[in-house]
Amino acid sequence: MRIDVVSIFPDYLAPLRLSLLGRAQEDGLLTLTVHDLREFTSDRHRTVDDTPYGGGAGMVMKPEPWALALGRVLAAQTGVSDASVDDGAAGAPAGGARRPVLIVPSPAGQVFTQAMAHELAEEPTLAFACGRYEGIDERVLDWAGEHFDVRPVSLGDYVLNGGEVAVMAMVEAVGRLLPGVVGNPHSLVEESHSDGLLEYPVYTKPASWRGHEVPEVLLSGNHGRIAQWRLEQQLRRTAARRPELLEGADASAYGKAERAVLRELGFEVADGRLRRA
Repeated sequence: MRIDVVSIFPDYLAPLRLSLLGRAQEDGLLTLTVHDLREFTSDRHRTVDDTPYGGGAGMVMKPEPWALALGRVLAAQTGVSDASVDDGAAGAPAGGARRPVLIVPSPAGQVFTQAMAHELAEEPTLAFACGRYEGIDERVLDWAGEHFDVRPVSLGDYVLNGGEVAVMAMVEAVGRLLPGVVGNPHSLVEESHSDGLLEYPVYTKPASWRGHEVPEVLLSGNHGRIAQWRLEQQLRRTAARRPELLEGADASAYGKAERAVLRELGFEVADGRLRRA
C-alpha cells in the first residue's frame, strides 16, 4: 500500500516510522510519504491561511496550496501528467482505474471504526489531508471530489488542533491490517471490535500477584472451557462498557449459553436481533 499525507507539520508524522509500521516500510509492505503543504505556496512567507469570508474567529486554509499538493499526490498515485499537477487541474486515473481515496479528518465526518479500517486496508493507495485552524476552504473538497473519493472522517465527538493526531491513529489502525505487518495474524482476530465485541481480559505470569489471582479456567488447559469463558467475558465487558455494540446485533451468532448470559445482562432476542430489555 502507498499512503500520502499532506500537512504543514510533516515532522508530526515521524512516529509512523517507528515500531511495526516502520518495519513494514523497511520491508516494502508500506510506502509512506509526507508532503509539506508550505512547499506548494508562492509567497516568501509560505502562507497557507487567510481570514474567513463572512467574518468569524480564526483563519481558513487557502485553496491553491491544497490543490497543488493534492495534484502532486494524485500524480504519484495514479500517474497523471506533470502539466496537470502544475496547474492544479489533475485529471482522472489512467486506464479507467478507480479514484484514490482521500481522507480528510474532521469532527463533522463519519466516525472511524474497525470496520472502516478493514475497508481502507483493501485500497492500494490512501491520501490524508491534515487540516488546521478553522479548516480547509470547502472548495478544496469540492475540487478534490472530481479526482478522489473524498471521505471526511472523525475519530470521535471532540475537536483536535489539527488532523495529524487523527491521521496517525488511522494510519496505524489500517497499516497493522496489511498482510505481513503483524507477526501473528491470528492476533488480529482476537481483539476488540474484530467481531463486534470488546476483547476479553488477558493475563500473564505469575499466576498470583499482589493478592490477585489469574482466573482458574485459564490454568485448566481445557481449551473448550477457555474459549467459552473468553466469549462470556467479551459479552460482559461489552455490555458494561459499550452496550450499544450489542444493541441490534444478530442473535444467531450466539448459542444457548451465550444467550443465557445476555439475558442476565439485560438483553433479549426480538426478530432475530438483540434488544435491551
